Amino acid sequence: MRVLLVEDDIALAQGLQQSLRREGYSIDCVHDGKSAILAVAAGAVDLVILDLGLPDMDGLQVLRKLKAEAKQLAVLILTARDSSEDKVTGLDFGADDYLVKPFDMAELFARLRVIERRLGTVDSAVIEHNGVILDTKAHLVYLGGEPINFSRREYMIFKSLMENMGRIQSKEQLENKLYEWGEEVASNTIEVHVHHVRKKLPKDFIKTVRGVGYIVSKH
Repeated sequence: MRVLLVEDDIALAQGLQQSLRREGYSIDCVHDGKSAILAVAAGAVDLVILDLGLPDMDGLQVLRKLKAEAKQLAVLILTARDSSEDKVTGLDFGADDYLVKPFDMAELFARLRVIERRLGTVDSAVIEHNGVILDTKAHLVYLGGEPINFSRREYMIFKSLMENMGRIQSKEQLENKLYEWGEEVASNTIEVHVHHVRKKLPKDFIKTVRGVGYIVSKH
């Protein structure tokens, strides 16, 4: 999942970026509302983690503009504003979730997994299909009860395909989930990653839709 973090506390932003990368997210960061609006307008963002106390604009104003730009965009508010009125307003303005600082990282990760499931086609943190099990909480994949060793990016590709079972994932969609702004991506990078993932799975588990992308079928 491609995440945009909107947080003006530099130290907190850096810590969150490191933690989210370890959890398998591709994450970019901006520190003010105008930059967030421009980033979402440029596309390729699945979810925004939004602080409300930004230096240039109120976070709720930013939220309204983000949802006007991309109605399907998922937004998790992460803020020190803890009144019931603030929470209700944030949710009414279109946020998918609201988490108050200080917060527990495990809770943030759990909330993000819930949002990912809403965006995908599955409704469980553990996905089982044709003898393969993906545990998104533990970041583990099993085949026939034995763990499969995936690299970080192989795991991210497999997770995206499993969470969107039955939906084609294009090369561009997978690149956006794997790489952050400014990272160089070779033209055949996704094909190479998918090739390595396929070698560790049953034959035809991942199907190629020629000229479109890749899919894990529901059947």
